[in-house]
Amino acid sequence: MTIVFSLFLLTMMVVVALAVVEARNLFAAAMLTGIFSFLMAANFFVLDAADVALTEAAVGAGVATVFFLGAIALSSEHEHSASRKFGLALLAVASTAVVILLGTMEFPILGDASAPVHQHVAPWYLEKTPELIHVPNVVTAVLASFRGYDTLGEVFVVLTAAIGVLSLLGFPRGNSEENAVNDGLSHQKILHLVGKLLIPFIILFGLYVQFHGDFGPGGGFQAGTIIAAALILYALLSGGDRARRQMPPRLLFGMACSGHLSMPLWAAQPCCLAAIFLIIPYCRTIPCTASILASC
Repeated sequence: MTIVFSLFLLTMMVVVALAVVEARNLFAAAMLTGIFSFLMAANFFVLDAADVALTEAAVGAGVATVFFLGAIALSSEHEHSASRKFGLALLAVASTAVVILLGTMEFPILGDASAPVHQHVAPWYLEKTPELIHVPNVVTAVLASFRGYDTLGEVFVVLTAAIGVLSLLGFPRGNSEENAVNDGLSHQKILHLVGKLLIPFIILFGLYVQFHGDFGPGGGFQAGTIIAAALILYALLSGGDRARRQMPPRLLFGMACSGHLSMPLWAAQPCCLAAIFLIIPYCRTIPCTASILASC
């Protein structure tokens, strides 16, 4: 039954991908990309990768779709007709497909217990997480403790990228014509009504993912992505001017910086308990060098 469902998901993904290519209405294409991400997330769930599935749903079907809607709000809903030359594109796609197929032929068989991924540190993580970390979710334990240095670096990489984007976009000033009031997607009556109703539930679900990440799939990354999607959706539905009044850009930037700085402060707490930086007290017996190697 699982094989049949997996084949159904893969078939639907191909159908939706073709529909995205053939769609001339950009709003419909954006919705189809969200459907594709949900199908991909369902496929990850079938493969017992719940955390990856939730990340795909939050990023692919959540934030990415909202970004597409934002681009549509600043442009047109219909694709401009242009001359199409398929020769070079077909050659590039065919070459990429051949390389991918050749690469997948070298993969280990699905479910093979002797695959290299199962012979590294994964068995040790599965065995020692209940004893050392005391949380059921092994993925959370790996990201927050065993690979804590890796996660800390990723947090500051995201902050650096955000600073770079904001330096290019800048903060709006005054009441210039560029900052004129816009209605966002308010002309989309159904989208406006349904979106406003869904925003509180999206934020509530993001909080659930955040505070339940040690027991179930998800965590801070997925929760932050979900809540950010809700805020961006509110800005799209209400218009840029009203959204800036409710959520000033400088306030959001300050919240982002304080959120990134909270992780080093949290990581330093074990030092007050005679433990190691970024290693929780349960893991004080793990050498620092072993933790650094595990994060590489």
